[in-house]
Amino acid sequence: MGGGISGELLTGTFGYDGGRQVTVYVPPEPPVAVVFAADGQEISPWGGDLEAAGMASTMIVGVHRTADETMRLHEYSPGFDPDRFAAHETFFVDEVRRWVRSRFGVALPAARTAVFGASAGGEFALAAGLRHPDVYGTVLCASPGAGYRPPAAMPGPLPRAYLVAGTQEPFFLDNATRWADALRGAGADVVMTERVGSHGDGFWRQEFPLMVTWAFEQ
Repeated sequence: MGGGISGELLTGTFGYDGGRQVTVYVPPEPPVAVVFAADGQEISPWGGDLEAAGMASTMIVGVHRTADETMRLHEYSPGFDPDRFAAHETFFVDEVRRWVRSRFGVALPAARTAVFGASAGGEFALAAGLRHPDVYGTVLCASPGAGYRPPAAMPGPLPRAYLVAGTQEPFFLDNATRWADALRGAGADVVMTERVGSHGDGFWRQEFPLMVTWAFEQ
């Protein structure tokens, strides 16, 4: 999907974890919405897909994942290693957002700010959205894992949520459906989409413009 990008991809390096990078897709026109994304080295180039779809100017702030898969799970799901999760949460939610504000002059309200993630990153998007609804007005979650499950008592207020999973990934479809049911039951504005597809970037990338459209162009 996608082709040439009219916007820019800019990467900064931070002190967190010995040098964690953040890649930002900067759209050609001043952004009217921003998506903060886990696994950002994969997601930021999807800005070209938003351009191709003719969407309103949307910035993507992609926070890179660690190369260590176990550590990635610990950063993204709050139950495994609470200290590691909290350190990454502070970096993602506070430090990166301050940098975006100072570097690009972008500080948008929660209604124009979303958090996106897929697989384990989808768990982090849910956790970040539930814990910081004042920052992220919308959660965009694709094929979440099961390391983080809906709490017995949902916090409030809740962000809006768009969940998607594929028919060829039943484990992740079950997880997405569980979250959709729990959020909807707690009164949240929820879309749950089931499509033919399997676990991977191609499936998620195809859905991404639809998710962003739902988040910001209603």
